[in-house]
Amino acid sequence: MSMMKTFARLRDGAALSVFAIVSLSAAPALAQNAPQATPQNSAASDEGETIVVTGSLFRRTNTETPSPVTVLTADTLQKAGITTASDAIRSVSADSAGSIGTGFQSGFSAGGSAVSLRGLGVSSTLVLIDGLRSTNFPINDDGHNAYVDLNSIPFSLVERVEVLKDGASSTYGADAIGGVVNLILKKHFTGIAGSAEAGAAFKGDATHRRADLTIGYGDYDDQGFNFYINGEYQHDGRVTNHSRGFPYNTRDLTSIGGRDTNRNDDSLTGGSNNGTPTAVVTRVNQSDLNNPLSGGTTPLTQNPTQYNALNLNCANGTFTVNTASQVGTSCKYNLEDLYNQIAPLQRRYAFNARLSVRVNDNIEAYLTGMYSNDFVSIKNQPRALRATQPFGGSPSLASNNPGIVLPVYICSAGVNCATAADRRLNPNNPYAAAFANDPANGAARLYYLFGDIPAGSDRTNEVYRFAGGFSGSINDDWNWKIDGVYARDNLKVTQYGFLNIANTLNAINTGAYNFVNPSLNTEAVRNFISPDRTTPSHSEMYSIDASITKKLMDLQGGPLQIAIGGQVRRETLENNNQNAALDTWTLTTSSAFGKHTVSAAYFEIQAPLLTNLEVNASGRYDHYSEGFSHFSPKVGVKFTPIREVALRGTFSKGFRAPTFAESNPRSQFAGFSTFSPPQSFIDAHGGAGNNYTAPYNLGSGLTGNPDLKPEKSRSFTAGAIFEPTRWLSLTVDYYNVKKSDLIVAGPLTGAARTAYYSQSNVTAACAAVAAVGPGYSCNAIDAIDPLFPNALPRILIINAPFVNANYAVTSGIDLSATAKIPLGQDISLTSRLEATHVFQYDLHTSNGVQKYAGTLGPFELSSGNGTPDWRGNWQNTLQINKFSLTATAYYVGRIKAVAADEGSLDLSCAHNLYGTGDAFCHIKSFLYVDMNAQVEVNDRFTFFANVGNIFGAHAPVAPAAYSSNPNFLTTWHYAGLIGRTFKAGASFKF
Repeated sequence: MSMMKTFARLRDGAALSVFAIVSLSAAPALAQNAPQATPQNSAASDEGETIVVTGSLFRRTNTETPSPVTVLTADTLQKAGITTASDAIRSVSADSAGSIGTGFQSGFSAGGSAVSLRGLGVSSTLVLIDGLRSTNFPINDDGHNAYVDLNSIPFSLVERVEVLKDGASSTYGADAIGGVVNLILKKHFTGIAGSAEAGAAFKGDATHRRADLTIGYGDYDDQGFNFYINGEYQHDGRVTNHSRGFPYNTRDLTSIGGRDTNRNDDSLTGGSNNGTPTAVVTRVNQSDLNNPLSGGTTPLTQNPTQYNALNLNCANGTFTVNTASQVGTSCKYNLEDLYNQIAPLQRRYAFNARLSVRVNDNIEAYLTGMYSNDFVSIKNQPRALRATQPFGGSPSLASNNPGIVLPVYICSAGVNCATAADRRLNPNNPYAAAFANDPANGAARLYYLFGDIPAGSDRTNEVYRFAGGFSGSINDDWNWKIDGVYARDNLKVTQYGFLNIANTLNAINTGAYNFVNPSLNTEAVRNFISPDRTTPSHSEMYSIDASITKKLMDLQGGPLQIAIGGQVRRETLENNNQNAALDTWTLTTSSAFGKHTVSAAYFEIQAPLLTNLEVNASGRYDHYSEGFSHFSPKVGVKFTPIREVALRGTFSKGFRAPTFAESNPRSQFAGFSTFSPPQSFIDAHGGAGNNYTAPYNLGSGLTGNPDLKPEKSRSFTAGAIFEPTRWLSLTVDYYNVKKSDLIVAGPLTGAARTAYYSQSNVTAACAAVAAVGPGYSCNAIDAIDPLFPNALPRILIINAPFVNANYAVTSGIDLSATAKIPLGQDISLTSRLEATHVFQYDLHTSNGVQKYAGTLGPFELSSGNGTPDWRGNWQNTLQINKFSLTATAYYVGRIKAVAADEGSLDLSCAHNLYGTGDAFCHIKSFLYVDMNAQVEVNDRFTFFANVGNIFGAHAPVAPAAYSSNPNFLTTWHYAGLIGRTFKAGASFKF
């Protein structure tokens, strides 16, 4: 809960400008009775104005509580050139494994953005606005983790961001295991202010436009009221993989000693047997001339099998295969270069308003309204005609259809082609004429990607949020506050390029779609085969919070205070199934539903026992309507033996409630990640040259488990604050978090995969999967390998349960330093440094300890971008009168391309996820620098220019990444993919 009051009252002519970030701790004020030690860097004003710091209910004059808090101030934000809440918050060095950036486009959270403090997951980091909750993004990360979409938070009104890097369930309840991010917006504004900027990347793409405007009226101090309205707009253009070139546009790394994993430029059937935009066929039989799914499994042309391309008009040249098992010529393709994008198109606009009223000398009131619209347009590779994702919840041990065939005859829709009077030879089938009298043996099995039908998704996320409340005091020692919040997140996802099953089969039977020359197809035919699919989902939250604080008595160090409060919160989720009718190939069937009421009571005691000793204790009891409850305590101590040194520490317990996706039986999802079949399977299918043995997407099918318990946490921190001089301050904090009863999706999925592939036939393989544990089973099996029909086929989805299992321990150290050095009259240098080093991130399971720190583990989490053991940033600003020049450096340490959750606890390079041993076993460290120049022309106008990644640092090559890159980590190396950027703008105030 929050006791947020007026933090800083903006006077007439106060500046509202574009904000940016460097994630740094505010310089410490070492003792409550000496806040003047470094007033120039304190979040409180020079006049000693009191504030409420995230994680506490009490007002104070500095941000140096017993818990470590990073403060992202307007000044440091403005000098780094970043313009979104997402980029700001995710720059904090404590953001780690599971962090989601907008550049991640291939998972459930595509288009969303979230922070993962301490690497404990986005659902273990609580995001607040002015100390109050908002509603979650309607689609869960990895199908089950809930989070607030950072892209939906307007940024031009942000006054500062406080990041509490400590457990805070004792104040805020669930989800605050890893920490809390609190975005504090401006409370009052008078006058007119705004800014505008534009820019682009060095290639001319990644175009950037941004503008904001704020109009406010009413002097709160003199008139007792203030009202302002604000609007902002931002547009960021696409960046394609093609534009950035090698190695970010290809899966062929042979030129730098890597592997060629692009099977689309040397394989007759395309990667993973899906095909390419050039249709390739081989002759098979067809048991039902009206059903393209009834083709045979074995090619009828044997020794070797003959494959024929229907059109050899190849823009990138041809290749020929002539082996003992295959013969044919087809076109070369690099699908990543043709279709993939590094950055999607993004467009955001938002409107905000706030009314503040002083009811009387002792009571204040406010009302806020917020609307944001975030649009993300993602493009990706065309869809395969061959189905590789089955539907429904009932297991099927039979193979999917072995493929789709082009029949010898085509005829009118709904007519029996076996006997139709109007049937005619199929112009798409090269065997039709030769088998006119034997159509059952002249079908053409088809390998094809619909390259003429654009594929991707458009996602529009609208968030409405209203908050209001009253606060006041009684007799100067009672302070009370009541806040109400309503928030709703409406998400509309439009998927395009997916194939409607019935319409596709209809187009094949009637010959409506031209597979020989797809460029001749009409838009009507394409839209018939692949109609857009729009699915609405929403989440909603109502909340009312009330708290009261009381001064009890004076202690040697100050007043003994107590606070008590309560909250009632109602949350609902409706994440609709995009493929509820099961009528579209490969479109997800994931969904989540639920509603509950949470009731809570909490307290906090602030006891400055001595002038140099502060003790804080708090606790919260939460009850969920599902039937479970939890109490979360916390105690913190801060001791200042001398003015130059302060010691601090905390101990707390917390919890994360199961999300609706995890606990509601109506919820279901199938999550996919890249899996490489074992060598025994590869050998049984003729070796690595067979596409059927290539890495593919293997899924886990899950449904909500109502018997789940909340995750529980134990955390402690210990740190010190040093201020040897008035111009230098340093902090160091150790953290250690244990998270128990983890809600995990199939903890034995790895063992189930191994069990399946240890057998030689489907029946035995699925029996081995079932023997792994309760709830494990084969959901669906892939089509058989046409070249080796008697070998074990691939498994596509393994059913696995959500369960409470295992525990994780993470520990590390946070470092920060701030120096403000006067160099002469009106000249100064300000240097701020922040870094986080992860000592350990260990998952303890029944099969051993999985160690993630410094590796790509946990690989199954979100975008699989790993846990860097070092992250940091360093900002230096040279201020000369009204001109400033700032350089901000960002660093991510080396990451080892192994993951303990991918089958082996051995983290040697022998288990390199890229499969090349020592080669490419380490993803290099990454360092880039942004430069920002700013000049204040006068009191009303400021001009600024920014060069991002000024030295053009390239993202390290990361071929083990599983998201649709290829060869890079979107979470940590995004700036090195976009490259050098330029933007300039101006701000004004009247």
